[in-house]
Amino acid sequence: MAQWLRAGVAAGAVALLAGLGEAPAAAGQQNDRSQRLYPSLQRPPGDPEVVARGEAVYGISCRACHGMDLRGGDLGGPNLLRSQLVLRDEAGELIGPVIRDGQSGPGGSYMPPQPMSDEDLQAVVTYVHDVLGRASRQGGPPLGDELELDILVGDAAAGRAYFAEKCAACHSPTGDLEGIATRIPTPKELQNTWVRGGGRNTVRPPVTVAVTLASGERIEGELERLNDFLVVLTDGAGRHRSFGREGDTPRVELDDPMAAHREMLQVYRDADIHDVTAYLVTLK
Repeated sequence: MAQWLRAGVAAGAVALLAGLGEAPAAAGQQNDRSQRLYPSLQRPPGDPEVVARGEAVYGISCRACHGMDLRGGDLGGPNLLRSQLVLRDEAGELIGPVIRDGQSGPGGSYMPPQPMSDEDLQAVVTYVHDVLGRASRQGGPPLGDELELDILVGDAAAGRAYFAEKCAACHSPTGDLEGIATRIPTPKELQNTWVRGGGRNTVRPPVTVAVTLASGERIEGELERLNDFLVVLTDGAGRHRSFGREGDTPRVELDDPMAAHREMLQVYRDADIHDVTAYLVTLK
């Protein structure tokens, strides 16, 4: 194996999953992106002893090309965690032949065969799947136990004063917000709900627009797009209508129910958010 690593793997490194990068889809599955095609995302963790053995073999034979984290290494090997062949592999039936027999890839890349025992090969397969199965999804939280944040660190009295000054024109603790801490009992969710605006588990109301043409004709509808050159809306009949803009012509008037919340996002201090949340949790 060491001889293989010294023998100029740079050209061949791209291949363990240039081949493992795209596997031909079966007939009728070209556009099927359902999770059933990706067993690696549903499999249970691997046997710890086999995973440990696979990690050791991977470190000797694969790490230089495919990286310590399987996302590509210094010698140019592709990212195994994004490989369609790895994602579709069940138990080495797709990965194994590429490791054992090598494979030619596009652009003249080549991965030479890897001389390892069946046990070592299967251990590498198990290790790769175990890493993939435990990997956090893009945008997911860090691995490990969920961190419990202490949301209630604000001053409820200060939050009441802030609410009276900034929020009372639209909201009322004895009106729309009455009992909000009972309806949304989790402080974190309550804080997220009021900061973003809109009700819990509800669709935000659309932004509406009125366009007044030079002729005086007025067209109203739901805003689809607005920039310095164009305004697009859907009118009451469901028709998409667009109008070119030049300066203040035509006149455009917006009605955005969430505008105040978006504007406040620019001026909130952390202390303001914590204080208002501490106040809102008292509205049982």
